[in-house]
Amino acid sequence: MKTKSTILVIAGLLLGHLGLAQNWQLVWQDEFTNGISSDWVFEIGNGSSGWGNNELQYYRRENATVQNGQLVITAKRENFGGFNYTSARMKTQGRKSFRYGKIEARIAIPSSLGLWPAFWMLGNNITSVGWPACGEIDIMEHVNTSPDVHGTIHWQDHNGNYASYGGHTATNVTNYHVYSIEWNENSIKWFVDGQQYHIVDISNGVNGTSEFHNEYFILLNMAVGGNWPGFNVDNNALPASMYVDYVRVYQGGGSNNFSVFREAEQYSSMSGVQTEATSDAGGGQNVGWIDTGDWMAYNSINIPSSGYYTVEYRVASVNGGQLSLDLNGGATVLGSRGIPATGGWQNWTTVSHSVYINAGTYNFGIYAQSGGWNINWWRITSQASASARTASDTQKTPETEETNAFEFKLYPNPVASELKLHLPAGTSDQVKVFNNIGQVVLQTKVVNNTIDVSSLKPGQYTLQLGSGDHALSQRFIKE
Repeated sequence: MKTKSTILVIAGLLLGHLGLAQNWQLVWQDEFTNGISSDWVFEIGNGSSGWGNNELQYYRRENATVQNGQLVITAKRENFGGFNYTSARMKTQGRKSFRYGKIEARIAIPSSLGLWPAFWMLGNNITSVGWPACGEIDIMEHVNTSPDVHGTIHWQDHNGNYASYGGHTATNVTNYHVYSIEWNENSIKWFVDGQQYHIVDISNGVNGTSEFHNEYFILLNMAVGGNWPGFNVDNNALPASMYVDYVRVYQGGGSNNFSVFREAEQYSSMSGVQTEATSDAGGGQNVGWIDTGDWMAYNSINIPSSGYYTVEYRVASVNGGQLSLDLNGGATVLGSRGIPATGGWQNWTTVSHSVYINAGTYNFGIYAQSGGWNINWWRITSQASASARTASDTQKTPETEETNAFEFKLYPNPVASELKLHLPAGTSDQVKVFNNIGQVVLQTKVVNNTIDVSSLKPGQYTLQLGSGDHALSQRFIKE
């Protein structure tokens, strides 16, 4: 949250598009389901020189509330404590602090002249060494009506001088996004919805960055005015609120996991659908009015390694439906998923299926095999236990492999006539087979862990077991 001034460029950094996450373990979270946890401490007042930035607001505890399972920080135009504006600033200092890990929050912010919302971190030793020697990691900052969000570090360099290094990316800030960093002994990377847009090298304390190998606490606030946004405030836009669905911290090791998250309305192109306000947790919009044959495309998603991935969809439906996930305009159908009847257009549930994806960059498509459902978001996550598999592994007999709750195995693959299935306990024996344009070409039952596919023409198919909320699917090739 400090003023941006000197930019010290750290050379030799390569900016990636999507990051390989570590094998993260959740170590702390606040979901704001039943209020604000006791891990947060509230700053009160205007600090020293407007919190070092000549900010115009007086921070109050009363400006932070919880509504519908989300934290709401509201900036208001009101006279209090000798200032013309109020807002809230909260921190985990003295309660929770972290060294390295993945720190993320799902946030929607206002876009208005004079506002400065932020999700950031400060070094625990700020009380002894001061700022900037303690170091600062800004995970997300936004000012005024700019389309850009910023990720920045501030520190005291090896010459004892103030330094900062930042990056930015454009996004529709008033919608919900997952803002995160991945931080280890070598680097800090910044992401929006799983898309990496900035990286900084901190290995071996290069350029005096040893501050970033200490423990840090988390802050959330929304300033009004100050050195960076300036001192012109759109009073007609107040009150204005910053919404935080959750804050989560993960830690762990390894490099097997990968995850990318998309709000449904973030499509690159679509056919036949519309958006509407959603009552799902976190608010924002969902995609609705989905009829059979409608679709949404999400371009340029990079899959870093070949393997099995879990794909989740946040859906609601009155009578149920069916979707399929494909690559590059339907050239490859990864799998299909039944959508259960949830009892209403805003009664939400999360469904998932397991698919195999080869490494590469693709345009993903969600296609309505049968319509009548809404979707709020979707997410692709690698299955770390399967990350070492290759495409040839699908041809191996998997009797000796453990089958998890959301995956089944089929073999041989490719298959000539008899397809054998290795199923989780309790799996339905009802089978549908879809061709690569989503049409049902075979309906049958599993008999003695086998189905006859000899009637199918050579090509790529998706086999679905069961229906509704418990449907599972896998691809296979008919020779």
